[in-house]
Amino acid sequence: MSQDLYEVLGVDRQVDTVELKRAYRRLARELHPDANPGDTQAEKRFKEVAAAYEVLSHPERRSHYDRFGHDGLTADTGDPFGGLGGLFESFFGRGTPGGFAGARRRSTPPGGEDLEVDLVLTFEEAVFGCTKEIEVRSAFPCTTCQAAGAASGTTRQTCDNCAGSGQVQSVRQSLLGQMISASPCPRCAGWGWSIPEPCADCDGEGRLIGPVTLTVEVRAGVDDGTTLRLRGQGAVGKWAGPPGDIYVLLRVCPHETLMRQGSDLVHRVHLPITQAALGTDLELEVLDGVVNLQIPPGTSTGEVLRFQGLGVPYLESRGRGDLLVELVIETPMSLSDKEEEVLRHFAELRGEEVAPPASGLISRIRSTFG
Repeated sequence: MSQDLYEVLGVDRQVDTVELKRAYRRLARELHPDANPGDTQAEKRFKEVAAAYEVLSHPERRSHYDRFGHDGLTADTGDPFGGLGGLFESFFGRGTPGGFAGARRRSTPPGGEDLEVDLVLTFEEAVFGCTKEIEVRSAFPCTTCQAAGAASGTTRQTCDNCAGSGQVQSVRQSLLGQMISASPCPRCAGWGWSIPEPCADCDGEGRLIGPVTLTVEVRAGVDDGTTLRLRGQGAVGKWAGPPGDIYVLLRVCPHETLMRQGSDLVHRVHLPITQAALGTDLELEVLDGVVNLQIPPGTSTGEVLRFQGLGVPYLESRGRGDLLVELVIETPMSLSDKEEEVLRHFAELRGEEVAPPASGLISRIRSTFG
């Protein structure tokens, strides 16, 4: 079992940053290899003290350690050293004192970019689903070089600047002695290889840019603003790197007569007062065909007729919403003399008070142009 880091520095868990630094400096001076030439035990303790201080002096790493112990120093918690053993190697290398922990190069090609595209659907296509083709400008593998990036008859070459490691070392002096660090090789960008003779078609990237046609399956019941994610159908990465995704934003055109309310469809039907008062049977054309409307006598504005299962299909389950037919009673805006006479007689029969007939200039105008 690894030794507790607080015990390594000889402090308790409530120690503040000032006391922590004081304890570390005292032990570092006492155990420094220059003060203990040839003493392997002192050298080992010096490394442990330095590594423990590196963790506990960093608030986030200290918090991880306090919560999870040495498991909190793994890469999963965000600690870049991969545990205490990795921390020792990061500072002091493997094996001999002052050694280098071993350079790492990039092992996989970079992933491709995600793409976005708009897709316009009719109202019917959104309700019932459809298959559509879209064209996007994307990256696809270069067939000339088989996505390798090298011209025909040539291959990649090991980078002579980093000897294929992908990293270069730098040395600096600190209170702890000689520190060795690594950074990506500037010549090969950390890959460990270069392409002396790039493919002329793709300029060494192993991919080409151009229009790509894809098939999109649109599920029944999608709505305006829905985004579809096509995994792995985006741009391919350089040198056969994994492709990104495509995000398809759906734009649904409005319908002439139908409105959508969640999974229900609403159709507003206008009726004259005669049909509303006396009742009637009508045929109404909807997405599924024709339905029969039975308007009962005495229908009022705002009444709703419900037709189950004629709405929008549910996305997450079987079945469909309903078709709601909302009835709106229309009052005639102009009447002929005969129509007005009939209505006044109707009001008289019902004992309802109405405005008197128009007279004077207005009446003569109506008589002239009626």
